[in-house]
Amino acid sequence: MHDNPEAARLTVIGEALVDLVPGAGPGSYQAKPGGSPFNVAIGLARLGHRTTLMARLADNAFGRLLREHASAEGIDLEHAVRAAEPTTLAVVGLDSTAQASYDFYLQGTADWQWTDDELARIPGDTTVLHTGSLASWTPPGDQRIHAAAARLHRDGRVVISYDPNIRPGLLGEPGQARPLIERFVSVAHIVKASRDDIGWLYPGTSQEDVIGRWLDLGALVVVVTDGPRGAHLFRAGAAPVYRPGHQVRVADTIGAGDAFTAGLLGGLSRRGLHSPGQLLRWPSGPLAESVEEAVLISALTTERVGADPPFALRDQLGDPAAPLTAAQLGFR
Repeated sequence: MHDNPEAARLTVIGEALVDLVPGAGPGSYQAKPGGSPFNVAIGLARLGHRTTLMARLADNAFGRLLREHASAEGIDLEHAVRAAEPTTLAVVGLDSTAQASYDFYLQGTADWQWTDDELARIPGDTTVLHTGSLASWTPPGDQRIHAAAARLHRDGRVVISYDPNIRPGLLGEPGQARPLIERFVSVAHIVKASRDDIGWLYPGTSQEDVIGRWLDLGALVVVVTDGPRGAHLFRAGAAPVYRPGHQVRVADTIGAGDAFTAGLLGGLSRRGLHSPGQLLRWPSGPLAESVEEAVLISALTTERVGADPPFALRDQLGDPAAPLTAAQLGFR
């Protein structure tokens, strides 16, 4: 364990966009801060972790909304970019089971215009770098994010986490998407994906074969979420870990996967994860407990409208290695 696990810095790179969420009446929408990486950063900060967000935030009303929201959560924005381009928008639709779908307005927006100089500003004391989602496969910035992740991977000191967060309407055909996803899998130590992500990317291929492929590409840990059924964790040469889901009353699923990622990375970091080699050496216990926390945090998030993950209640926390319980998590 670190002497002070909260001193570790978790850095998130990717899009920060505005979700237009259905309002109370027909045709009405509310503007909510969103984007998978942005949501992950919020989740990590609420769990008490030192969190840096590297996003390209527009200098407009929506960009100021994103900046103010992140700052209010205690997220470090020193390495974020003040962008000249407009904010990306996502119009959210909810089906009869409260499952969310998205229509994106992203042509020429801020999130994809990364430069090498901007990405050279990754804090030197970063212990975990998380990236993924639209920014990892939307040109022109995707190649530069990949180059930055590959550089850190070669250095071998930073744990790199990746979530493809598949959006079929933007990626085209699975055959076009697979190389974009697999290039990031090859420079990541932790890969988290949903069962739906894998099913779309590799139609007709068993989940076991996909996991094997990703581990062969270089991932040390692969985590597959399965909605209300929980999640599985896989490592080469070790027995899989499974943690079941929770029975909850779902308001919507917006941000549930991102809350899971924050719970997983936060749980690993709190237990002292600070190098890629630990993912190979650790017994299954700390990994299983981190997955268990992530499943719980994701489930609690679905009970709330929008991406609204829980806070760790500091006065309720004890042993940092012990799994978080629902009683230690709350909402404002």
